[in-house]
Amino acid sequence: MPDPATDLAHAMAGAYNAGDMERVIALASQAGDTADEGIQLLLGLAQQATARYGMAARTFRQLAQRRPDVSAYWNNLGVACRMSGDLAAAEQALSTAMSLAPGDADVLYNLGLLHIQQRRWPVAREILLEAVDRAPDVIEARLQAAFACYVCGDSTGQEAMLAGAGDWPGQPGEQALVLSTMLMAQGDPDAALRALARAQLPGGPAGESLRLRITAQRVLLHERNNQLDQARREREQLPLDALEALPPEAGQARADAWRAHAAMAMRAGAHAEAAALYRRALALADDDQTRASVAFALASACDRQGQYGEAWQALEAAHAAQLEIAGGVLPELLAPDSQPLQMAEVDRAAFARWEPLPSPDSRQSPVFVVGFPRSGTTLLEQMLDAHPDFRSMDERAFIHALTERMEQVGQRYPADLATLTGTETDQLRAAYFRMVGRVLPALGRHRLVDKNPLNMLCLPMIMRLFPQARIILCLRHPCDVLLSCSMQPFRSPAFMVLCSSLQRLARGYVQAFEHWYRQVEAFRPHVLEWRYESVVGDLEGHLARLGAFLDIADPTPMTRFAEHARNKRFISTPSYAQVTRGIHPGAVNRWHHYREHFEPVLPLLRPLVDRLGYTL
Repeated sequence: MPDPATDLAHAMAGAYNAGDMERVIALASQAGDTADEGIQLLLGLAQQATARYGMAARTFRQLAQRRPDVSAYWNNLGVACRMSGDLAAAEQALSTAMSLAPGDADVLYNLGLLHIQQRRWPVAREILLEAVDRAPDVIEARLQAAFACYVCGDSTGQEAMLAGAGDWPGQPGEQALVLSTMLMAQGDPDAALRALARAQLPGGPAGESLRLRITAQRVLLHERNNQLDQARREREQLPLDALEALPPEAGQARADAWRAHAAMAMRAGAHAEAAALYRRALALADDDQTRASVAFALASACDRQGQYGEAWQALEAAHAAQLEIAGGVLPELLAPDSQPLQMAEVDRAAFARWEPLPSPDSRQSPVFVVGFPRSGTTLLEQMLDAHPDFRSMDERAFIHALTERMEQVGQRYPADLATLTGTETDQLRAAYFRMVGRVLPALGRHRLVDKNPLNMLCLPMIMRLFPQARIILCLRHPCDVLLSCSMQPFRSPAFMVLCSSLQRLARGYVQAFEHWYRQVEAFRPHVLEWRYESVVGDLEGHLARLGAFLDIADPTPMTRFAEHARNKRFISTPSYAQVTRGIHPGAVNRWHHYREHFEPVLPLLRPLVDRLGYTL
C-alpha cells in the first residue's frame, strides 16, 4: 500500500527542488503535528527561504529537540533566530552546533555573521578567517571575513581575503556595495567599479533603491579618483527632485545620493549647498560608520564657510560615533591612560651592541617619508613621484608588517634586531620587496619612495635593514597637525581612539616626537627636516635642498606634482583632492579659528612647539 507520509515527503521535495517554497509550506500543513523528520526539515528550509524566520525558528527548535545530536538542525535554528532578531537564542544554538561539529565551515560562517550583527568585530574576524581556512573557495565567507578585517583595521587580512575579488561573479546589491568600498580602500578602483557593474539587483522598489545607491557609490568612486567628468555624468542619474519623490522606505538611497551630490558640491566650492545636503544625510544615518563619515564631511563643509562653531559640533558627533566603533574593536584602548600608538625603542647602548651587517647603499634603499599624519607627507610623496627617477607606492604599512613577522617567528622586536644574522636581515629585506613588488611590479631601477607617516615609530627596523637610507621628516605647526587629524575619518581603530579628544591626541603627538628624537639620538640616521610652512613660502629653494639631500641632478620635475597627482588613478590618503591643487597657504595657521578648544592642551604642546621652532 502507498504510504501517505512518503508520498507527501516526495511531493514536498519535488516542490522544494523546483523552488516553489509556498507549495512546500502548503503541503506540510497536511502532515499536522505528526510530521516526520524529513517533512519538518523541508518545512523549516522553506520557511527560512521565504523570510518566515520566526516560524522557521520554531520548526528547527522542534527538530533540534527531537534530534539534539544533529549539528545541522542547531545551525539552521541559529540562522533563523539571528534573522528574526533573537541574537541570544542564535548564539546558544550556533554554539551547540559548533560543539557537535567543531570544524564545520558553514557553522563557523553563520557564527561569524552573528558576531558581526552583535558588533563583536574581533571575534567575528577570527571565526570568519577560520571559516575561510576551512572552505577557501566560498566567496560569501571571504567577503564577510574581509569586511570584519576592514572594520578591525587589518589591511593585510582584508587584502588576503579579497585576493582575486576583481574576477568574482556578481554579488547581491548590498554585498556589492560593501565589496566596492573595500576594494577602493585598498587602492583598486577598477575592481571596485567592476563589483558595482556586476551587482545583482532584485526586481521592484528594492531593486530601484539599490540601483540609486550603486549610482551614488560610482559618483563617490570617480570623485575619489579625481575623475570629475565621470562623476558628473553619474550624478546626472540622481536628480535631486527625483530623490524628493522617493517613498519613505527608500531613505538609505536618498541619503547616499545626497552624499554624492554633497561631495561634488564640495569639489565645486559650493560649501553651503554641501553642508545642507550633509545635514539631511546625517539625520537619516542609522549606524556609527555612516554617522561618522557624514559628520566629518559636514564639519569640513562648515569649516570652509567659516562656521567654526558648527564645524566643531559636527566633529564631536563624528568622534563620538568613531569611539563607538573603536570600542567594539579595541575596548582596552578606551581606558584614559591607554597608548594607541605602538612605540618600541632601542637606546644608544643597545645599538652599540648591534653586529654590523652588509646592507644596501643609499641609492639602493627606499627613501622614507615620515612624520605625524597630516604633516604634509602626501604632498612630498607626490613631488617625489613626479620625478622620473622615483616611484611611490601610496601609503603602505610594510615596515610595520616586518615587525609583526619577527614576532610571529618568536623573535622579539626590537630587542632581537641586535642578534639577527646577515641571512635573516636579507630574508626580511626580501619579504619587504616582495610586498613592494605586488604594488609596484615595474619598479625596476627607479628609487622607491616609502611614505608612511608612522614609520617614524619604526626607526629600529629601518636602521637594521636600510642603515644608509635617506629619511625625510615632515613637519608642520603642531596645532595645525592636530586640527587636521581631528577632522579626518581615519579607518584605524587605534587612530579613532587617539583622535577622539584633543587632549588624548596632543599627548600622543608629544609622545611620538619624544620617541622619535630619542631614536634619532641613538641611531644618528640620515634625516632631512621638511617644514610645510617653509615649502609654501619657497618651493624652488626647498626642492633644491631636497635634490641635494637625495643626490638628484635635476629636481625641477617635482614642481609639476599637482599635474602629476591629477593624472594618478588613486591617492589613498585624505589629501587626495588637496594635492591636485598645488601649494596653497590656506592650510597654514588654521588652528587659530579653533583656539578656544586648543587652550587646555597648549601647556602640554609648548615645549615641543618651541623645540620645532614654532610659536603659539
